Order: sequence, then structure tokens, then C-alpha cells
Amino acid sequence: MSDAFVLDPRLEGDSVPLAELTLCTLRLMKDARFPWVLMVPRKADLAEIIDLEAPQRGVLMEEIATVSKALQAVTGCDKLNVGALGNVVRQLHVHVVARFEGDAAWDKPVWGSGDAVPYAAGAREKLAEALLVELRAAGVASA
Repeated sequence: MSDAFVLDPRLEGDSVPLAELTLCTLRLMKDARFPWVLMVPRKADLAEIIDLEAPQRGVLMEEIATVSKALQAVTGCDKLNVGALGNVVRQLHVHVVARFEGDAAWDKPVWGSGDAVPYAAGAREKLAEALLVELRAAGVASA
């Protein structure tokens, strides 16, 4: 057990930093097929949501709701998928994925659905900035 938070190397490699929230570091996945963010609580040695203390679980749920609303507002998605699977990466992390009818994996889960597609030049930055605008408006991400 360690007191220091360290991001799992796979999560780090599959995503880019987006913002720091009260509890979570927020990261944008490197897959243009799906607008998709990861929320990773900045606490050491967590594998499950139940590993958080009750007040932290409340903070996590509020952050999930805020991030979900921002992603929905920016993308106009048909559905949001929110999940904390951890079958491959044990470190507690929550996926928030904007889904569209007819997307590359519709109507199945995005996990294991083909290979990630890189964003076109500037597209990832445009999505990230739009999300940051929404999160700043919600008061959860600083400028």
C-alpha cells in the first residue's frame, strides 16, 4: 500500500490529460470513434468504488454527473455509457462515453470494439476545449 497516487501506465498511454476536478483527474481517450473520457480518483490503491470513503463516493457521483452533462451538451449524443469495469486495468477509473446510434460499436459496448482511431489534426483539441468550457461553466474546472 502506498499513499501516493500514480496513474496506471495503460490509462496514461490510452488518454491525454483534460482537467483536474476535486477528486478525479479527467482524461480524454485517444479514440476519435467515440467522445470518451476517463475519470480517475486521485487516491492510491483503489480498485472499486466501494474502496472510497462515503464522502468521496458522493464527490465521485457528483463529478460523474457533471462530466456526463458536459459531454452530452458538447456532443449531442443519443446515449451516455458510464462504467467502472476494471477487468484489464485494476486501478479505479470511470469511463463516460458519448454514444450515437450507428457509431462504430452501436448497440454493443465500446470495449474491445476494433482499434482506436486517432483524432484528425485539431479535432481532439477542439473537443477538449469545448468540454473545458462546459466544465468551467459548471464550476468544476479552473481556467
